[in-house]
Parts: sequence; structure tokens; C-alpha cells
Amino acid sequence: MWHIWLIIAGVCFIIEIMTVGFLVFWFGIGALLAMVVSLLFPGNWFLQSTVFIISSTLLIFLTKPFVEKFTKKDKSVATNAYSIIGKKGIATQDINPTHDVGQVKIAGEVWSAKTSDGSFIEKGSQIIVTNIEGVKAIVELSTSNSTVVTK
Repeated sequence: MWHIWLIIAGVCFIIEIMTVGFLVFWFGIGALLAMVVSLLFPGNWFLQSTVFIISSTLLIFLTKPFVEKFTKKDKSVATNAYSIIGKKGIATQDINPTHDVGQVKIAGEVWSAKTSDGSFIEKGSQIIVTNIEGVKAIVELSTSNSTVVTK
């Protein structure tokens, strides 16, 4: 009877390889434990099945927090426009809050820009992106520059 438990364990491990979850693996381990019991008690199907069910259930519930610690990842990934927040760039046009104009170049892309505090930033100044509002980058003058003029 140990052959059957070995086949069940092998099938569980193959299914685990083909799936993205980490659940069927524990059934494979439970089948291996049941196989060991079948070697000790060859004719006792009830004991073997009980060992399989209890060990698989315990392994699933006892290892779930441990497995989640390693498999859980931060679900929020900065993509598209939000990926430029925190990056430095250059003002390619004066950023003038009075006329609501301004452009910056960040990572090779040109963005419409405005300042977070309503200040004026001259063309050529180094900026840093603090936020995104609609299609405009909200920027501040980088601390390495001192060419900021307020309203």
C-alpha cells in the first residue's frame, strides 16, 4: 500500500510545481507521512488516511503565517506617471505660476509642471518631483540650486 501513497505524493508535488500557490505541497508531505505509516502498519487504511488528513491539515494551518512572510510582497508598485515621484530633473522652461506654464525633463521625458508652493523656477534649474496632479508634475527646486524666486 505504500506504493499508492508514494504515487499520491508524486502527483501532489507535480501539481504544486504547475500552480502558483503553495498549498498542494503540504498534501504531498502528508502523503509521504501516510506512506511511512503504511510501512509500519501495512493493512490499516483507516490509520493511514487519518495520518494523511491530520498531517496535511496541520501543516497547512501551522505553516501558513511562515509562508506568507516570504511570499507576500508589497502590492503597490509605482507605475506610469507615479514612477517619477522623487526623481530629479531639469526645468526646460520657466515654471511660472502666474501664467500657469512650465516644463521639466525627467528621465528623458518632458512633463508639464507647476510648483507645490507657487514659486517661480528658472529654466535650467534642477528640480525634484514631489507629486503628480492630473497630467502635471508637481515639483520643487532641488536643494543644490538657489535660483528660486517667490511670487
